[in-house]
Amino acid sequence: MFSRIAALLTAALLGTALLQPAAGQGAHTGDVFVDRAGVLRWAKGKQEVALFGVNYTAPFAYSYRALGKLGVDREQAIRQDVYHLARLGVDAFRIHVWDVEISDTLGNLKENDHLRLLDYLVDQLERRGIKIILTPIAYWNNGYPEKDTGTGFSSIYGKGEAYTNPRAVAAQARYLTQFLNHRNPYTKQLIRQDPGIIAFEVCNEPHYHQPEGPVTAFANRMAGAIRATGCRKPVFYNIAESPQVHNAILNAKVDGLTFQWYPEGLVGGHTLRGNFLPYVDRYPIPYAGDTRFKSKAKMAYEFESADVVQPVMYPFMARSFRTAGLQWATMFAYDPLALAYANTEYQTHYLNLAYTPAKAISLLIAGEAFRRVQRGQAFPSYPADSTFGAFRVSYREQLSEMNTPAAFYYTSSTGTRPVAPAQLRHVAGTGASAVVRYGGTGAYFLDRLAPGVWRLEVLPDAVPIRDPFAKTSLAQPVTQILWNDQPLRLALPGLGDDYTLRGLNEGNAVRAMATGGRATVRPGVYLVAAAGQNTAAYGAQTPFGAGQLGEYAAPAPTELGPQVRHTPPAQAGAGQPLRLEATITGAGPQDTVLLVAQHYYGRTETLPMAATAYATYAATVPAALVYPGLLRYWLVLRHAGQNLTFPGAFAGQPSDWDYAHPEHWEVPVVAAGAPLPLYNAGADKDLTEAHGVGENAWTDYVTTPTGALALRLVQGPVSAKNLAPAAGAPVVALRAYLGERLASRPAAELAGFRTVVVRVRAAR
Repeated sequence: MFSRIAALLTAALLGTALLQPAAGQGAHTGDVFVDRAGVLRWAKGKQEVALFGVNYTAPFAYSYRALGKLGVDREQAIRQDVYHLARLGVDAFRIHVWDVEISDTLGNLKENDHLRLLDYLVDQLERRGIKIILTPIAYWNNGYPEKDTGTGFSSIYGKGEAYTNPRAVAAQARYLTQFLNHRNPYTKQLIRQDPGIIAFEVCNEPHYHQPEGPVTAFANRMAGAIRATGCRKPVFYNIAESPQVHNAILNAKVDGLTFQWYPEGLVGGHTLRGNFLPYVDRYPIPYAGDTRFKSKAKMAYEFESADVVQPVMYPFMARSFRTAGLQWATMFAYDPLALAYANTEYQTHYLNLAYTPAKAISLLIAGEAFRRVQRGQAFPSYPADSTFGAFRVSYREQLSEMNTPAAFYYTSSTGTRPVAPAQLRHVAGTGASAVVRYGGTGAYFLDRLAPGVWRLEVLPDAVPIRDPFAKTSLAQPVTQILWNDQPLRLALPGLGDDYTLRGLNEGNAVRAMATGGRATVRPGVYLVAAAGQNTAAYGAQTPFGAGQLGEYAAPAPTELGPQVRHTPPAQAGAGQPLRLEATITGAGPQDTVLLVAQHYYGRTETLPMAATAYATYAATVPAALVYPGLLRYWLVLRHAGQNLTFPGAFAGQPSDWDYAHPEHWEVPVVAAGAPLPLYNAGADKDLTEAHGVGENAWTDYVTTPTGALALRLVQGPVSAKNLAPAAGAPVVALRAYLGERLASRPAAELAGFRTVVVRVRAAR
């Protein structure tokens, strides 16, 4: 993971089973095998495998330490997260085991709390029917983002020597032997025999170089160590990290190859904005035509739409994986519920059902797409492929959607109607649809138990209050959780308008009846039934899937007080009304939200802000106040006669004689036809990705002779080690989102712009 975090742009690089059980001869029911055509199949029934899910790291490294620091019961944390994964339809789990925490320097396995929690996690996953692929060797130490404390063999052998140093090779072989022969005290199974663990990936992201002979020899030695234990499960090997020696891996005696995908790069330091669907329209594999490649199974051990919280990327990525022939894909990495409020585990990743509800529902939809799209199935190019089968993806609507007779899932409000309402059995989403209108921002799930009887699960409201991909800290929440009474309207077949609601989860004693299809609900689980329906057979302990009807997991409210998140427009057009919108939490129904707008040294107007959706408020500054110059403004929350002013959350309001706080928002107001600045090195440096593409290219910020800040793009001198880039090849990359700049001027005015001016100068 760490080399990828340091990576600049990650390409989708990317592979004949020599030793495997005969078809149908798996050691345990549920085992898989790789056939001669490189297809991973279930031993029982011979059907193709298609599994989709996540990585999740609670037993190890930062997650383990952070859970302890917060005083969280780690077993309870795992149970809650696995429940949420099951709710999201996850059926695949992968983790690169932090060998550095469960081994000594000789490769002997250490029985400790990390290993115990891995065993516990495996047991919990298997209880939910989630299949597992383990990567026993991670190579990482355990520190990121803190200091390393691991003491196993990976703490003394780096990736560059792990496959050539005889001591390192011997330690890894010893460790693999002991790890696969370890007995899980919860499942009572040896790891190598556990039917829930369907395969092994030898090691995580190894780093190799020429010559290729030692690479093949090492891969064979490690695969041989696994098989020498008696394990006959498929053995996978990473081919993505060292493409320069891909032939060495293609020649290795392994059953499958592993890949990753981080299409926008990693660690941008801020939320990436814009349409990235074209980035994931295809998953190219350079050697897909190689016969050695064709005879091996393929899995994506990690993928993510890094630094992107939009709920549209996963379904496209899942479909592209299937077109490329992959049969397993696991996102890296699902955030533990107890840590997701701050997104501290891996800054560039952010996914949790409670804290990123729309993105999480998109994972649910992506899993369905992965299982429904046929291996190798082709699709037209974007945007013609935005609708495929039962799925629809829209960047403009920020919507992923699945619509089948039995299930209707969506990531935001949609006008689509279910294809067969009478056959509907499952609904999941955020926002509103033809069958559910919900006023909150959390995810909800509806599952039909019988005609006229449904289980309703509602997660708390989640409101983003900071950029989750900027620098993070456990002391700084990025998403606020609120438990609110929210309006609900159901229009489900057989339910009627006067349905009843009965609380099922612990502490939920609600008994209510809807009026005209409308009710009010708080976060929790409810039995929803048509009027007169006998529901005595349904209680909190009634079996539901692999769990019980009353099962529920949700974070407590975030005790922060009122919060405001707002970004001023880059510009405003003179003489045009200016609409300003903000996310505001902590405003009750009796409170007032005001916008105080002042033309610099000019007149001031106080305008009421109206709630346009939960936690979203807007007001329009009249055109008379929007004349060339500088408009500055504040937001005031008025509660019980007391004023709180933002930015800053200061007591009082700007008109008070003793309001001495200088914080404010401002927007330049320009006359029609004025140039529109698209990029300014000084102002936009924290919202721009600028990187060198090759090892001999880099970027930095310098001052010009006039004192202005400028972005410098550098190509280093050519040498025997650092070769000149190929003609026409990119040297550096600059990416900036311009959509908000363009939106700050009227469309009619934008149509009049004809020239883009770029100021660049060469320096020696």
